[in-house]
Formats: sequence, C-alpha cells, structure tokens
Amino acid sequence: MSSLPLYEKVIAKNTTQRFLDVTILFLLLSLLFYRLLSLKHNGFAWFLAFLCESCFTFVWVLITGTKWTPISYNTYPQRLQERIKELPPLDIFVTTADPYLEPPILTVNTVLSLLAVDYPAHRLACYVSDDGCSPLNFYSLVEASKFAKLWVPFCKKYNIGVRAPFRYFLRESDEPPCASSWEFQQDWEKMKEEYERLCGNIEAAANNSTSFDLTGELEVFFNTECQNHPTIIKVIWENMQGLSDGIPHLIYISREKRPKNPHHYKAGAMNVLTRVSGLMTNAPFMLNVDCDMYANNPELVLHAMCLFLGSSDERDWGFVQCPQYFYDRPTDHLAVLHQTLFKGMVGIQGPFYAGSGTFHRRNVVYGLWPGEVDHQGKYVNEFNGKEADDELLKKIGNSKEFINSAAHALKGKAYFTSILSKSLDVVHQVAGCDYEHSSDWGKKVGFLYGSITEDMITGMMIHAKGWRSGYCSPDPRAFLGCGALADPAAMSQQKRWATGFLEILFSKTNPIFACFTSKLQFRQCLAYLWILIWGLRSIPEVCYAALPAYCIITNSSFLPKIQELGICIPVTLFVIYKVYTLSDYIRIGFPIDSWWVNSCMARISATGAWFLGLLNVILKFLGLSETIFEITQKLHQPRTPADDCGKDDDKMIFDESPVFIPGTTILLVHVSALAMALLGLEAQGGQGTGLGEFFCSTYVVLCFLPFLQGLFRRGKYGIPLPTICKSSALALLFVHLCKMSTISVN
Repeated sequence: MSSLPLYEKVIAKNTTQRFLDVTILFLLLSLLFYRLLSLKHNGFAWFLAFLCESCFTFVWVLITGTKWTPISYNTYPQRLQERIKELPPLDIFVTTADPYLEPPILTVNTVLSLLAVDYPAHRLACYVSDDGCSPLNFYSLVEASKFAKLWVPFCKKYNIGVRAPFRYFLRESDEPPCASSWEFQQDWEKMKEEYERLCGNIEAAANNSTSFDLTGELEVFFNTECQNHPTIIKVIWENMQGLSDGIPHLIYISREKRPKNPHHYKAGAMNVLTRVSGLMTNAPFMLNVDCDMYANNPELVLHAMCLFLGSSDERDWGFVQCPQYFYDRPTDHLAVLHQTLFKGMVGIQGPFYAGSGTFHRRNVVYGLWPGEVDHQGKYVNEFNGKEADDELLKKIGNSKEFINSAAHALKGKAYFTSILSKSLDVVHQVAGCDYEHSSDWGKKVGFLYGSITEDMITGMMIHAKGWRSGYCSPDPRAFLGCGALADPAAMSQQKRWATGFLEILFSKTNPIFACFTSKLQFRQCLAYLWILIWGLRSIPEVCYAALPAYCIITNSSFLPKIQELGICIPVTLFVIYKVYTLSDYIRIGFPIDSWWVNSCMARISATGAWFLGLLNVILKFLGLSETIFEITQKLHQPRTPADDCGKDDDKMIFDESPVFIPGTTILLVHVSALAMALLGLEAQGGQGTGLGEFFCSTYVVLCFLPFLQGLFRRGKYGIPLPTICKSSALALLFVHLCKMSTISVN
C-alpha cells in the first residue's frame, strides 16, 4: 500500500501583495486623517467624501484580512485507489426549476457528464430534482438514460476528456491519441449520430410540450401544475447488478407542492433530495450541481475524495468546494477572485459554499458538530433507546425509516436499499410538503432557510459549528457552467445575491453573532462580511460616483487643489490601487482590457444591481414586498471558439429592468455637469472646482461608457426609451437639488 500523501498543501508567498495591501491601507487612513484635519475648512462634499472613504477603508480591511494567507491543495487521484480499497459511495444532486429558463438539454448534458465520471458506477447515484414538475424534463432524462448506455462506455473506453456531449462534439482538438484509428472513428460517428437523435427527440418534445401524450410513464403528470402537485419519484435507471463499470442509478424527483405551503426554493428542494437519497442510497458524501454546470474533469470526484480521505488531520472538513467557471462567458474576473480572495479563505476556515460544485458530508448536513467525531472519523454518540430515538425524531421528522438511515449516516455507516424501487412507498412521505412541520429542517438540520441565497447561510452555519471547508481546484477545471443569458439576466442575478446577502446580514444568523457565540473565526467573519455587505456598499458607491458631478454643478470641491500638498495622497492612492489590481490580471495571464472591463462592470453592478438589492430588502422590512427567487435564464446554444469572439460580444445588452436606471442616471448627471461647466452654467461663488473633480467626472463617464453608447444604439444594445425618460427625470431632479443647495447656502 502506498504511503504517499493524497494531497499536498501549498502555501503561497505573497510578500509583495502584503506590502501593497498595507501601503494602500496606510494611504486610506492618511486620507481620512487629512480630511478630518481639514473638515472645518470645507463643506458638505468634503464631509460626504470622508464618510464614503471610511466605508471603502473598512471594505479594504475586510479584503486584506481575507486574502492574507493564501493556500491551495494539489491532489493526486492516481494514489487514491492504492490507499483506499473501497471508495465511499456518493449521491449526486442535480437541481432544475424551469424547463423554459433552463432548457432540458442543459440538464441532460450535466447528468450525462456526471454519469460518466471516473468512479465506480455502483458507488454513485444521480438524483435530479425537477421543481417545475415538467413532463418534458422527465421525458428528456428517460431519453438520456438510453443514450448513456452508449455514451458512458464510449467515454471510458477512449478516456474522453470532456464528457458533456454538447461540448465534446465542438472540441475536435481534444481527441484521444487513438483518434486516428478506424474503430474510434466508427464509434465517434455512431455517438454523434445518437446524440443528434437525442437532441432531435428532446427538441421535438419541447415544440409539442402543450400536446404531450400523458400516458404510460408520463401519466403521473396528468392534471398537475407547477406549484400544485403531489410527489413524483421515478427510478429511471437502476444499476441492479451493482456493476462497477456500468451506469450509475438515475432517479427523478419532483417534490410535492401546494399553494398554501412554503417550498423554500432551492433550499427546500435540496432538503428533499437529502431525505429521499437518505432512504434510497444514504451515501456518506453528497455532491450538488446546478443543471447548467457540467463535469469538465472526469476525475473530479477522485480529486475531492483525496481531500476528504487524505489525512485524519482534516477530518473537520464539512464540505469541499470546487470553483465555478463558465464556458460561454469570460472567466478572468472569477479567476482573479479565486486566486486572491478564495485561496485566502482556504488559509482560514475555507471557502464559501457556492451552491454548486460542492461535496458535502451527509452527517454534517444532518447537523453533526466536529466534537461528535472521534479520531477515526466515527460518530461517538449512539442512538440506542427510546429517548435517543425521540430526540432524533424531533430533529428530522416522524419517519422511522428515515430516522434509522440518519442514525446509520451519523455513525459513519453505509445504509443501502438493495432494490431502489422497493423504497418508493417510504420516500414519498419524506418528500411531502408537510413532512418538515415540527422538525428542525431548514433551521438546524439540512440546508437552511431564511434567505434566497441558501448556500451562503448554510455554509456559514457549517463554519460556525467549527467545521472547515476544502478547496478542490484540479486541472482541467472541475466544472464549467452556462452563464446568464445576457446582461439583464446577469444584473438580475447580482441583485438577487445582494438581496439574499443582506437578508443574512440583518438576521440572527449573521457572522458577527456567529463569531462571538459560535466557532466562526474572526478572519472568516471578515470574509463573510465582505460579501454580505454588497448591498450596503452600494450607498457609498452611488454617493461617491455622484460627488464629482455635484461639485462641478455647485462649484465646490471634495479633493485638495492641484497646488496643495494634500493632493498627493488621493493621487498616489489611485495610481497604486490601479497598478495593484492590474498586476493581479497580468500575473494570472489576462490582458489589460479585461482588467478595465471588469473594473467598469464592478462599478456598474455596485451602483445598479446591488443598490436595487438594498431597496428590495428595505421594502421587505417595511412589509411592502416579499423577496422572490428569480431563476436566471440560460440558453443552450453550442458555440465554437470563433463564435466566442464575436464582434458584438463587447456590447452591453439592455432592457426595461429598473436595474439599469441608476447607471443611466449617473451617466446623465455627469454628462450634464460637464456640459454645464463648458457652458459656464455652474453655480457662482463657492470654493471653486479643481482639476481633480473634472478628472473624476470624466473617469466616471468612461466607467459607464456602455451606457453612453447605449443612448445612441437601438434594439437590444440600446437603452429603452422608458429607462432614458426615468433616468432623465432623476438627473434633472439631482441638478435642481444641487442648484437649490447653492442658493440656500448663499
């Protein structure tokens, strides 16, 4: 048996980055001190700048504290089977909610890629949760299971690298060494023909979805509605012989929904998947994947198991997170985040739970604490006797069968049902919408409720118990996903995240309380605060973006004059910060233009999507609205590398969503301010506007250049007229208020 380690911890040397972090922090504090000393000699703009820069300084402290000790792990899956005789079972959860916003062919490709991973098939079970209760999704999975009987052996026979068919057939350069053989060519042609037939069948079914023949296996969907239907659970494929080189189990689940019962969005679906799988296979590890995130690395499960099983010193890992990347969108900004902030979190308690591409320990999801695991990773408490059974019943519901399976899971034992179809009568009970009543599901057990970003609150509570999380970043990347369909969908997604993060921040489960009352480490608390305050950060972002225009209109200043020595502080700070962020992109291998585009999009998202997220939470607390989980629209459209570099990819797409109003308003305000200055229409008197304010105003216009271009374009690349009208009214109101403020002062 090999004694070589399954993984190695790599501690990055970041002396230069630390020096720059401290330098920027010193300059920020110097600027605040300078403003305090000069506060009585300056007006409102100076004070507002001080408040905004205080917020930016706090954010920089959070960032610096998070990325101070970057760590990564190198995993060696080839050593795993030499060390582990019997690899542990894994239950895979794939979630989808709307067959129109999330086309079934995307789900099918994700499922096929997961069924074909390099892992013993008899140790895998794939559960697909369809929250839309769509016969189209079920039909597509049945057709996919037929194709999988050909696709999985083909992938393993030729060691295919990309095992999602829709991506594989676009990347002929990734062919295996035997690609020139006659046998491979014959099999390849057959696979492509069968996949095209699969796509044709699914497309034909989608086009005729309104006239679906709901007979046979589809009869259970008769007279069902998306939000009003009984539980539907179907074993689409069962590996009854337990073949290690066969096809893993494939199970379809559509949990019960009733109009008067809250279903808690994705968190509710994940809890049903956890309970159903607990009765059917009860694997000690679970992987959850969004329907649009296919397995890009066939060995990804082995890589994750290297971390879980590699050392008893890491038995406190509650989950292992794989970074998320996209195949149809630029990933430079994500790569920079993963290389800086996320790897910095690995050096604390580990990365966030990101909602997809995450391997969980089942017993941790059931509420296990680190102190309840001994040095061999076994559960130290025994569930014997009526009192223990009653206590467990209160936590996880009133199903005796599920209590039995949960007890096995908490003890670290496997609990398999020999024939999956025989357990269907029992599993319908735990998938019902009434099962969680008088239990701790969503509160202390399972995936937690209380926020539309259920992944963040669940991961934070796991960390608060004292668990750590691992970071699995193999090469090639573990998962690749489909990004938001266009800019409106991406901005809506950012707004949803900002809303959910603020729901957590203003709840009893926020990281500050967890830091003082639980085992959440201080620097991990800083990391959570960095992301949870996205919505609050929009206030200083919007104010600071408006400051230069305000100063130009009112003939005042928020920066020292060019001849004053104090101007050196903000100028030096600006230059060093820009060079610092640019160096991150260059060091990782991205061009300068990607740095600039992402810098602009950060400002656009902060002042638009995050600001709308904050307003959503305010309206919710006032009882004027409820937060709604908005599904991000995905588009399945195979693209070649040439398509990925299309001439229109750099154009921003707009619609009439309110999320574009703040950005359009900020642009119009600055254009108006610069025009007034050129025409000599600014307020008379005052302290006088310096060169710095004109530079900052021009810089803001450049950051919002996509909005400026959108004013003169038509169609989807142009800003809709209603948005322009609303923004123009707000811009005029801002100019009027600025003028009124100067009159009142004079």
